[in-house]
Amino acid sequence: MGEVTELFLVMFIIAAGAFAPLAYFIYKYTQKNGKPFGETEPHGDSPSMVNEFAENMIHFFKGLLAKNH
Repeated sequence: MGEVTELFLVMFIIAAGAFAPLAYFIYKYTQKNGKPFGETEPHGDSPSMVNEFAENMIHFFKGLLAKNH
């Protein structure tokens, strides 16, 4: 009977460690009215070299397609 109890305790500790980040996120999410990490900018509002490059490439290829037709 001791082995079953030890196994239960070890598995309980492993499960607690595995689900601790989820519990922390839920705690922070409910703490600040649905804003878990405070005020953050929405995605896409901040300037980015990668986004600008991708937009330039899209416009370039659209221009090439318009010239071909």
